Amino acid sequence: MPPVAWRPLALIAALLSALLLALTPLYGYHRDELYFRLLSEHPAWGYVDQPPLTPMLARLSISLFGDTLTGLRIPALVCTAILVFLVGLISRELGGDRRAQILAAAGIGTGAFTLIAGHSLLTLSADLPLWSAAILFVLRVLLRGEGRWWLAAGAVIGAATYNKHLIALLVIGLAAGVLAVGPRRILRDPWLWAGAGLAVLIASPNLIFQAVNGWPQLEMAAALSEDKGAEMRVLFVPMQIVLFGPVVAFVAARGWLRLWRDERLRCLAFAYPVAAALTLISGGRFDYTAGLIILLFCAGVTNGLGPSLAVNGTFCAIFALPVIPVSVVSMTPIPQVNEVVRESIGWPEFTGAVRAAVGTLTPEERARAMLLAGSYGEAGALHLAGDLPPVYSGHNQLHLYGPPPESADVAVVVKYPRRRMERLFQSCVEHGRVSNEAGVDNEFLGLPVLVCKGLRTPWRTAWPRFQEYS
Repeated sequence: MPPVAWRPLALIAALLSALLLALTPLYGYHRDELYFRLLSEHPAWGYVDQPPLTPMLARLSISLFGDTLTGLRIPALVCTAILVFLVGLISRELGGDRRAQILAAAGIGTGAFTLIAGHSLLTLSADLPLWSAAILFVLRVLLRGEGRWWLAAGAVIGAATYNKHLIALLVIGLAAGVLAVGPRRILRDPWLWAGAGLAVLIASPNLIFQAVNGWPQLEMAAALSEDKGAEMRVLFVPMQIVLFGPVVAFVAARGWLRLWRDERLRCLAFAYPVAAALTLISGGRFDYTAGLIILLFCAGVTNGLGPSLAVNGTFCAIFALPVIPVSVVSMTPIPQVNEVVRESIGWPEFTGAVRAAVGTLTPEERARAMLLAGSYGEAGALHLAGDLPPVYSGHNQLHLYGPPPESADVAVVVKYPRRRMERLFQSCVEHGRVSNEAGVDNEFLGLPVLVCKGLRTPWRTAWPRFQEYS
């Protein structure tokens, strides 16, 4: 087996980390980051819309590096650096020499999805290295015939359930592949079942939380499918090309053929269409197959790809990272293509609009006031401000942190329809609308800011109707 190209991989990881760190303060928080920061103040074994790992990474990072945008994002940067090494190791396991390992690590490291995951703290930040680690250990079983690596794979799969339950796609795809195209002999390997048992054991607290609470993530998944399932199905195929860039997609297609022709690895080739089919059927996000695309790319890497990958990486960096000045980014197609960029711009103006509405209240009204936000991003931004009345929201996990106190009969409201608020309060007046200097058309641009007074219905009665999963 070729030696590991430790020094070049370390150099790639260091350069990528330096780039991500330098760009970290630009644009602003993504709405998911604002949500994770808020959830991090409520440690739990799980939440209605996700397992606990990413919010807890946010909590750890804030405690170590400070409650700043850069401090929050350090785990994303670290996960990306780890991913670089794992990709190199996957390439080596597939027979890749020093050059192949470098090309594989550089190609994935500069892919659009990797750069997005490394720049902002998202659930996918940890997802990519967790999938890659599990795939690496499975490769060691299949190629070396060393069954004990099932224990390592099981441990990683169990740990991955604390970030996303989507690791089940890898398990289902691999199981379907083994049953359909082999090698079925591994089903008789006691190490396989020991690894499976270890995965279940590690995942059990997370699974118990879901069972005790009525499997809220299943309800959440159904809500997401109903909300955006049709759109995700339309975008699935083109986004398989865009995720890491077109060059990576082309090489990954070649890698799929290589895996299929190798009887030892055919089950992993089979896993990709299984995962893709399940994603399409369920209306899941197009990025659910990203971990398998990394494997396919590593299998397809050949010498001579350097110039093509450099062009691919440049293209991805422009669309994935905040390299375009915020003052002109709205003149480009980037905000339409990259949701993370779109939803990271304009939060100071949003908070300022709400602060201005709060400023119209008398001291007596301010003492009884609350903020009511219809989405977790807006709630997280208002919570971050620190100098505003307490914020409540019915969105996802935040609904469980209500209801507001009955004394809160004055509310500054965003992202709830005015007619609905007029049924709850005696009066609702629009104070203004949210804008942003960059002119980026995002989820909160143009939102009306309502000042509502005179609560008609007790919060304990009204609050159950505010629950929303999306």
